[in-house]
Amino acid sequence: MSRLRLRTKFLIAMLLTSAGLTSVSLLIVRRTVANHVRRGLSNDLANSVETFRNVQREREAALARSAQLMADLPNLKALMTSHHAPTIQDASREMFHLSGGDLFALSDPTNQFVGFHTKSPGITRAEAQQLLDRRGALDEPLQWWFAGGHLYEVVLAPIYFGPRADNALLGVVAVGYEMNSAVARQVSQVAASQVAIVSGQTVVVSTLNAEQTSELKPHLTSDGVAAGPTDWKLGKESFVVSSLTLDPDESPRVTIVVMKSYDEATAFLNRLRQLLLAVGLGGVFVGSLLVYIIASTFTRPLEKLVDGVSALGGGDFRYPVHAPGAGEVAELTEAFSRMRDSLHLAQQRLLAAERLATIGRMASSISHDLRHPLTAVLANAEFLADAELGPLQREELYLEIRVAVNRLTDLIDSLLELSRPAESLNVIDTPVERTISRAIELVRAHRQFHKIVVGIESPGLHSAQFDPRKMERVFYNLLLNGCQAAQVCGGRVGVTVTDGNGNLDIRVSDDGPGVESSIRDKLFQPFVSHGKENGTGLGLTIAQKIVQDHNGSLELESSMPGRTVMRMVLPRVLQKTAVASGRVAGNSQPFPA
Repeated sequence: MSRLRLRTKFLIAMLLTSAGLTSVSLLIVRRTVANHVRRGLSNDLANSVETFRNVQREREAALARSAQLMADLPNLKALMTSHHAPTIQDASREMFHLSGGDLFALSDPTNQFVGFHTKSPGITRAEAQQLLDRRGALDEPLQWWFAGGHLYEVVLAPIYFGPRADNALLGVVAVGYEMNSAVARQVSQVAASQVAIVSGQTVVVSTLNAEQTSELKPHLTSDGVAAGPTDWKLGKESFVVSSLTLDPDESPRVTIVVMKSYDEATAFLNRLRQLLLAVGLGGVFVGSLLVYIIASTFTRPLEKLVDGVSALGGGDFRYPVHAPGAGEVAELTEAFSRMRDSLHLAQQRLLAAERLATIGRMASSISHDLRHPLTAVLANAEFLADAELGPLQREELYLEIRVAVNRLTDLIDSLLELSRPAESLNVIDTPVERTISRAIELVRAHRQFHKIVVGIESPGLHSAQFDPRKMERVFYNLLLNGCQAAQVCGGRVGVTVTDGNGNLDIRVSDDGPGVESSIRDKLFQPFVSHGKENGTGLGLTIAQKIVQDHNGSLELESSMPGRTVMRMVLPRVLQKTAVASGRVAGNSQPFPA
């Protein structure tokens, strides 16, 4: 996360914030609307139940009036006085049609049916007789008869001969309506709900489909259904359910169950949720686009400024970092531009001063180094002008002039070596031990180093690709410095050669007093010399440059009294890209040992 750009962080924060707010809003809206819908369904159910209650009361009143009218018919009273069941059964058929009910029955004073008719095959006379015997004819004028899967609401009215006060009972007339699918559909339309008519734990009729009706049965108990709103899962659909017990005294109880589909009521909620989700996603997209545009307005100048800082770190003082407009970012960019210009100016001044100082040090060192041999040449040349000198004296003067000229030539060669590019290398593949041995012989040629023990330790020969002449100069300078240090105290200089990860690890050590702490940090800088009468201060500088031209490294590994080590890492195979213009040869011209 810390490596992301500021604009990306803005976008991620916007996306997370928008997604979180949208999710929370959807949850709140869903919960609120769901509660509102359920309260609405509960209120609708209560109203539906109350509406059905009123309709049921009117139906029962109409049924009671119909039964009473039939009981008061003179024809019916006359028929009942015949006390002949077959005659009553046949003659009562017309009265059955006149009653308009689904069931019409006549019983004598002993509660035995003498006439029994139903509109369609339903409850039988025997089943009805059992129900009537169990409950009595006039104990409960309103009764529910359920048998054979058929449920009837029945009203019973007594038939008297003469005035009711004489209590001359001829029988009882029963008029009833069947609670069938037509009644269920009618109630469903009135209540605007799904309806089921239940007797105990048996579903008599229902407007639900077969699967839902079968799953309705486990919710039923012998005590009926709870009157208050409750939630049922029937099939794949959820319902809010309420009920009304039609006759609490009946056993089993007759109940009408009213059900409103929660899924249908919440269908608009799903559409609303989809709409909110679409709006939320659109808001996230539009918001992200706006954040991107706004963030780009603020972060793009910052990115340019960061690029400018990176370019400044690489030494580019001209990278464009202009910030249009006004504000803190523009002020910061202008401040950076002024600071960069100041740094550039200060750097130029510092470089100019450093160049002048370098030229001064070089001129001072060169003039100092040139003055002594030139003085010797001039003095000896004046001596040669003396005619009284003998041949032996002239020979000695010639030798001194030659030594002075060699010193001048060596100084000039050192200065030229610093200016030569790496492409000037003449590379061949040869053992490094031979080049080291040649450098040791050159050092031993100095008479003052005859007492110094110079040795090489190497387990065999190690071939590498390098310029033998230049590497010989490197080893010569290192051995010469080691011998000069060992001459002060000690007397041993050693060279060790080992393999290291495809490179040659070469160490030149001496047992001298060590490198002065004042020059350790600038040991490889030009014209740095300490304790040498004739040193130019270019030996280690040239050695390091030659090693670096071979893609190697040269450094002071350690220095203490009695132990100073210079470490060189030299690649065994020199890449051709390092000497693109040079010449890489084979073993055709090995350097002599």
